[in-house]
Amino acid sequence: MDWNPALIWLAIALLLGLAELSSGGLVLLSLGVAAALTSALAALGLTLPWQLLAMGVFSGILIPLAVKVIRPWFSPSGVSYGTTGTGVEQGRTYTTLKRDFDGASGVKINGDFYRLRVAETGETELPEGTLVVFQQFDGTTAIVSHAQPR
Repeated sequence: MDWNPALIWLAIALLLGLAELSSGGLVLLSLGVAAALTSALAALGLTLPWQLLAMGVFSGILIPLAVKVIRPWFSPSGVSYGTTGTGVEQGRTYTTLKRDFDGASGVKINGDFYRLRVAETGETELPEGTLVVFQQFDGTTAIVSHAQPR
């Protein structure tokens, strides 16, 4: 079997598609589709400079399309990625948790555990199940205050 450029681009496309399984961002899948389309152009006999130009154009079209249009379809509703720490969570009420391996007190914000510190007292340990209101982050520590009972 002779490795012509079309088969090489197709192999690259398959490897990028497999690599996408580990990332989930759809960028590698977009590059894989671009490589598959470039493979089709290579099979038509385009030279290497034209193949590289086509790969660049396909990537430039498909990556933004996948990231901005397609990826949100696969995101859970109500989750706004990239917003943790920007103040979106400010004022929301959370329930304290104890971390399994060291018993640290913290809260889970957007699925991530953050150690806590009470703004008024500086406490870092609260009983599990305590209601707190998130104020801000100090590094990776969530600054909270006690929630008012309802």
